[in-house]
Amino acid sequence: MARNMHQAFAGATLVGETQDRRQRFSLLLLNLEEYYFEQHTANHVQHKGSRYERKIRGSLKICSKSVIFEPDAISQPIIKIPLRDCIKIGKHGENGANRHFTKAVSGGISLIFSQVYFIKEHNIVAPYKIERGTMEYVFELDVSGKVEDVVETLLQLHRASCLDKLGDQTAMITAILQSRLARTSFDKNRFQSVSEKLHMECKAEMVTPLVTNPGHVCITDTNLYFQPLNGYPKPMVQITLHDVRRIYKRRHGLMPLGLEVFCTEDDPCSDVYLKFYERQDRDDLYFYIATYLEHHVAERTAEGCTLQWQRGLLSNYQYLLHLNTLADRSCNDLSQYPVFPWVVGDYSSSELDLSNPGTFRDLSKPVGALNKERLERLLTRYREMPEPKFMYGSHYSSPGYVLFYLVRIAPEYMLCLQNGRFDNADRMFNSIAETWKNCLDGATDFKELIPEFYGDDVSFLVNSLKLDLGKRQGGQMVDDVELPPWARSPEDFLQKSRDALESDYVSEHLHEWIDLVFGCKQKGRNAVGAHNVFHPLTYEGGVNLNSIEDPDEKVAMLTQILEFGQTPKQLFVTPHPRRITPKFKSLSQPSSYSASTADSPVSPGEESFEDLTEESRTLAWSNITRLRPHEQHKIHKEAVTGIAVSRSGSSVFTTSQDSTLKMFSKESKMLQRSISFSNMALSSCLLLPGDATVVSSSWDNNVYFYSIAFGRRQDTLMGHDDAVSKICWHDNRLYSASWDSTVKVWSGVPAEMPGSRRHQFDLLAELEHDVGVDTISLNAASTLLVSGTKEGTVTIWDLTAAAILHQIPCHSGTVCDTAFSPEEPQKRRDGSSPAP
Repeated sequence: MARNMHQAFAGATLVGETQDRRQRFSLLLLNLEEYYFEQHTANHVQHKGSRYERKIRGSLKICSKSVIFEPDAISQPIIKIPLRDCIKIGKHGENGANRHFTKAVSGGISLIFSQVYFIKEHNIVAPYKIERGTMEYVFELDVSGKVEDVVETLLQLHRASCLDKLGDQTAMITAILQSRLARTSFDKNRFQSVSEKLHMECKAEMVTPLVTNPGHVCITDTNLYFQPLNGYPKPMVQITLHDVRRIYKRRHGLMPLGLEVFCTEDDPCSDVYLKFYERQDRDDLYFYIATYLEHHVAERTAEGCTLQWQRGLLSNYQYLLHLNTLADRSCNDLSQYPVFPWVVGDYSSSELDLSNPGTFRDLSKPVGALNKERLERLLTRYREMPEPKFMYGSHYSSPGYVLFYLVRIAPEYMLCLQNGRFDNADRMFNSIAETWKNCLDGATDFKELIPEFYGDDVSFLVNSLKLDLGKRQGGQMVDDVELPPWARSPEDFLQKSRDALESDYVSEHLHEWIDLVFGCKQKGRNAVGAHNVFHPLTYEGGVNLNSIEDPDEKVAMLTQILEFGQTPKQLFVTPHPRRITPKFKSLSQPSSYSASTADSPVSPGEESFEDLTEESRTLAWSNITRLRPHEQHKIHKEAVTGIAVSRSGSSVFTTSQDSTLKMFSKESKMLQRSISFSNMALSSCLLLPGDATVVSSSWDNNVYFYSIAFGRRQDTLMGHDDAVSKICWHDNRLYSASWDSTVKVWSGVPAEMPGSRRHQFDLLAELEHDVGVDTISLNAASTLLVSGTKEGTVTIWDLTAAAILHQIPCHSGTVCDTAFSPEEPQKRRDGSSPAP
């Protein structure tokens, strides 16, 4: 990796040890879904009013569910008092019967409670110590005038914490948070330059593992800013737009509210992950950044990565990282952390023989199906189970499993997730072989691996922080992870694991595992046949939180889903192609491998005829022999997706998966323009009558209108919820096909001049499909439309009635293109596989 994935955790465990030993507080000391609001310098006054009175200097932090006091002296423990355990909150010395403050004593806040936690004494990361019994603590603020406001805030938060229903608690705390955000705004004085122009400001939360931190997002013509409401861990996060290389829309908490921004090409760790309160805010910010990134490299697509991987231009490791990123997996979201497969099945031999197929795990089966006897027991329960049925009661990736592997480098995350405790010593990540055996035999253990097992940082295998992780039943302390006999050291283990991942056997079978996790066997009938069915709540779209009216039920449902783990977004609906391996060389360094297309095992022409019948091949070759290339120009970095030629034939417009629209002059044989509307692939293009405007569809869900005369975008139609795959135009009507399973018909004329008010396109019809639509075509009179889908179905529509005339399941794979022949209503169609 360019940067180690462990850096996603650097903000908690290692900062206190290596950067500033006095900074012990972190958001991980809060409960899950808790917010840190404000802090005040204060003294913790012990034995107030007695001759033994003692003052401990520190910082009092007001959080939505607790009060935390961080002493300046690291020898003193951090104190955490849950608000729900408070018996009385007020000003020290006030009469309990009323809330009038006594003037004789100033600056003191009194908390009477029944339980308190002591954390990180001497700055040692260890399980929290708990003291129970009725106690009173007094805190004196440096600014005594703030005492009344702080007490009022604590009383309000205490009322929220004591509500019976969790949903009511969450609703009240959310209202308090939104009120605070509404009373504040982004500090424009923090702009990097006085000449910056503000384009957008909204409320959002910055996401890090297990933690979200609310604040204000601001974007200008040169920078993206996030200002935390609490000023923690620093007053401002700033990203220069010129440095941004990739952006992704994300699901967070099952809602389409996330946005992740990367300033590197291949690093799996992003520079900032934001969760918005309104989807429109997320989409607007995404659109602005995507529009700005005209000169940046194109974002990778699943299809483009697959082709590069097939030809050996991406290692198995790199390809899996790209698929995880495209499937909403993020290092900042432990419920959607990148998932990698177990590939080795031998952890007992003294030597690892990568030439022996018996060394490897069966990649065509999920972990739960690798043990036949266990699978039979699970299937018996599955058959007897009422709907909705599932085979596995736990997932292969969850926050608990991620931290099981990473506890030695992220102990504070484990303590946060498990309420201040480490897991039982015998259930910790003690041994590679034991963990693999439990995944094979355990009744509820079906976990896969994480990318660290194929990286180059051994720290997650070594107890370098000297943590006290407990004592096992045999008496031995939990320390470094026990390695298999074939590994001489942690470094040797990771190197051999990488060699196994890049081996010929895995390269030949990895597509089978991809089908299970990212592809066609992830859900539906194919998943049942592959014994790959998990709880329905783990799948995208498995529950609509907006449809749940009971707030208590909604919070409980969301908590259950996030802790249980989530299945990746499905990337492929047809069987994933195999890797081309005859000339493939095993890659041992996944982060630095590169190759040229000259090393590709087969040529594009050879691949194109793999699946043709002998008769078709003969006919195709007989036609091809009559063709002669006239000119050839390479102007795109990736696959060309659309071609439009001006009426005079002098200009050729092309779109590509490299995200660019290009204008090529046939006369000068030179590239005249290169335009990028976003950093996502463009899928098709066409010229409007008059050759003054070229229209392009994009995988960013938009359709763009580009003025050739003025040399800039003149209009944008944001009309779909997923990638726009193909567009057609006839008689001032635009027809757009999309992966959101619709074809839409629009009426409208685009703006004539750049900068003029955007025209409101009117939606005339919406032709609904069961799956994503990849292509459409019109007949000459524009009375018929034919659509082709990802599952191989061709549908003929009567546009005068917006009704289906015929629906034909022609292909077993995606229909790539369709066209009506002159002898209507016949049509031609081309797909990725022959009709059955």
